[in-house]
Amino acid sequence: MGNVCSDCEKSFTWKTNIGDHQKMHTGKEAFSCAECGKCFTQKSTPIMHHKNHTREKAFSCSDCGKCFTKKSNLIDHQKIHTGENTFSCSDCGKCFTRKSNLSRHHKIHTGEKGFSCSDCGKCFTQKSNLIDHQKIHTGEKAFSCSDCGKCFTRKSNLIDHQKIHTGENTFSCSDCGKCFTRKSNLFDHQKIHSGENAFSCSDCGKCFTQKSNLIRHHKIHTGEKGFSCSDCGKCFTRKSNLIDHQKIHTGEKAISCFASEKRLIEHQKIHTLEKTFSCSECGKCFIHKRSLIDHQKIHTGEKAFSCSECGKCFTWKSNLVDHQKIHTGEKAFSCSECGKCFTQKSSLIKHHRMHTGEKVFSCSECGKWFAQKLDLIRHQRIHTGEKAFSCSDCGKCFNRKSNLIDHQKIHTGENAFSCSDCGKWFTQKSTLITHQKIHTGEKAFSCSECGKCFTWKSNLIAHQKNHTGEKAFSCSECGKCYTQRSSLITHQKIHTEKKAFSCSVCGKCFTQKSTLITHHKIHKGEKAFSCSECGKCFTWKSNLIYHHKIHTGEKAFSCSVCGKVFTRKMDLIRHQKIHT
Repeated sequence: MGNVCSDCEKSFTWKTNIGDHQKMHTGKEAFSCAECGKCFTQKSTPIMHHKNHTREKAFSCSDCGKCFTKKSNLIDHQKIHTGENTFSCSDCGKCFTRKSNLSRHHKIHTGEKGFSCSDCGKCFTQKSNLIDHQKIHTGEKAFSCSDCGKCFTRKSNLIDHQKIHTGENTFSCSDCGKCFTRKSNLFDHQKIHSGENAFSCSDCGKCFTQKSNLIRHHKIHTGEKGFSCSDCGKCFTRKSNLIDHQKIHTGEKAISCFASEKRLIEHQKIHTLEKTFSCSECGKCFIHKRSLIDHQKIHTGEKAFSCSECGKCFTWKSNLVDHQKIHTGEKAFSCSECGKCFTQKSSLIKHHRMHTGEKVFSCSECGKWFAQKLDLIRHQRIHTGEKAFSCSDCGKCFNRKSNLIDHQKIHTGENAFSCSDCGKWFTQKSTLITHQKIHTGEKAFSCSECGKCFTWKSNLIAHQKNHTGEKAFSCSECGKCYTQRSSLITHQKIHTEKKAFSCSVCGKCFTQKSTLITHHKIHKGEKAFSCSECGKCFTWKSNLIYHHKIHTGEKAFSCSVCGKVFTRKMDLIRHQKIHT
């Protein structure tokens, strides 16, 4: 063959073809487009190119009516209807209608990337991909949208974008009717219905419908973060995340103070209360589809993430990561005030509110403030009376699921925590710890006014109301006020005459179960509290405390008028009536 290019040694059948080819090396482009100025080496090429401007498509398919500017494109297209794929890959068996497409595909197996970027050295299998890539360095975006002015490096991206304005979705799913602007997106979507997951992770076995998703997922195992911020050095697995992050440094929030349009759209749903994704099991609605998917795991009981140390399973990976810190002992977040360490930053923020006293969540009904949103939600159930958790054995309802679980142990008889001192059993570990303080005598909470100590913080808070005189709970019947809500509830039973607890021996009724238990001791003659000084025994601990003051001579209650002191408060009250 005599027609060989002297520059690249490429061979041609016809001499005219070698002449056209050599214009690539000389850069001679004699034929230009009158519309856009683009130049070509052959006269026939600008004629075909001009049809892009006129949108002339003279060749139509007799099977589906689709039109083409070139006859060769029509011939290739018709092979879709005939099923003709004359060129097959010897490595994987995949078939192609064009030899050029087979040649391009074959480079995937050989790994050949013959086109490299002179700016960054990145290599590509196709020259067109290199040209598109170089536009990143030059910043060239030659294709702009006539509706919104947005610019693109590729014409295909502009065409896809314009479908947003026209609302055109030409590819619809035959299974669910969902529409797509691109055929490739339809193919990916259809894999959801067919259950096809062709790409699996070699590390964890998780499967994906797209290779790109597998590559992205694999970075979790390798820890690869290929995109770093030039300002602060922070690294990201995705370029899109880096771009969003960099807007923090530039202060750019072009879409009504959000880094991306997607985030703005999601944020606006908060104001419109739009919740388009509903659960088919319970009807609960969600703003985001991913929230619905996470929620549905509650119904299915799916817990795909298990701990390699203890085997415990979790619904979400984030919970597994937090749990694993228990085994490693990692507590990366420490309090600057007291030095206490936490595994999660959110736990540190909540803890810090104890020092600052900050309460950011208020109840719209009564105005009470809370440090945590969860506490506010629980509090609001008092106003609504909502008790969503019911016992399947007796029907009793509870505000909290944890209370229901504790209650159900009554039916099962499960008491997993026992006291080493007296052998008493408890359903909750916290209750055991509280009980053990009786044996140790530990009273960690002291009153700043009088120095009196208490075992429980709740008792200290109730006691401090004696000094402040605060009585926030009043009876609607008689107006009597109390420092504690429990005392008001007990008092209100006087008006309703509801005495639900009766003595099996004498038939006497009581409003409280604790009072009935104390009363039973009279019939039994049980006196469990004895004086260490004289051995005298008492039915109630309060009587022992009063008695003990005889030995110590302690008289803590003094009259403000005459100064006389008394052992008991009730004796002081009787005495003060003399002065009045």
